Amino acid sequence: MTQTKILVADDDVFTLTSIANGLSDAGYAVISASDGETAVRLGLLEHPDLAILDIRMPGMTGIEAARELKTRGHISTLFLSAYAHRDVVEIATREGALGYLVKPINTKQLIPAIEAALKRSVELQQLQKKESDLLEAINRNREISVAIGIYMQRFAADEQDAFDAIRRFARFKSLKLAAVAQALVKESTGREELIEAIFQHSQRPG
Repeated sequence: MTQTKILVADDDVFTLTSIANGLSDAGYAVISASDGETAVRLGLLEHPDLAILDIRMPGMTGIEAARELKTRGHISTLFLSAYAHRDVVEIATREGALGYLVKPINTKQLIPAIEAALKRSVELQQLQKKESDLLEAINRNREISVAIGIYMQRFAADEQDAFDAIRRFARFKSLKLAAVAQALVKESTGREELIEAIFQHSQRPG
């Protein structure tokens, strides 16, 4: 079974060592970093399941590191801080943090937060995938509608006849309807040849 991989970044050596050792003893694969730049570099290289970042690190802060990891690596974050100021919590939340923990913290406190964050991360990824699939479907349907409009205008056909013609041609060529529609909408070169081929095929019996 693949170990869950956790990136831990903190400029305090004692805190970093304590958390890393505790998580290793609990069965996690741990990647350690003592600053934000290293956290980003190792995160993008190792692709951990979760990053645990101290907010106030010198140089690149935990907030900045989390932003880089999320944008470039789709890596979710738990934040650690010695402070619980509202403005800091709000910033962390705005950056998509899956949790905010105030130091000092021990492994027994950290593991439930990690497991909850990992579960939430999976849920968010599934939601993003559904949203991406929905957007893709909307775009496909939009291209199909535009392709139908092009055919209708070119041959003075009604909507159903245009749809049937494009669909029949796609089946004949063993192509997806969306692929033929995309070619009609986006490819100026060869569009006339394609639309004429669709029309000629529609005139065949059967």
